[in-house]
Amino acid sequence: MPRPTAAQFAYGSATVVFSTLAMLLLSRTASGIGVAIIALAALALGLLVALTVPMPKTARTVRRTNDAAVSETVSARPSRAHSAVGGHSLRG
Repeated sequence: MPRPTAAQFAYGSATVVFSTLAMLLLSRTASGIGVAIIALAALALGLLVALTVPMPKTARTVRRTNDAAVSETVSARPSRAHSAVGGHSLRG
């Protein structure tokens, strides 16, 4: 599993902080169990947001893209045995 990026940490942390504040203000809870439930919900939401932030392209993805481009280039080239005009052999 790839390591999280700085953007994932930032989005996840901001989500936890702001969602906790919003839920505490909207629920007006005073009990310890209510605060704990809100904190756990905010952590779960922050984790969800951090995991859904797109990951940057890895070397594996770039390599697969380059391999596909190379195979398309090779298949588009005419054969050495035949010329592009009329299919005649290049050899005498």
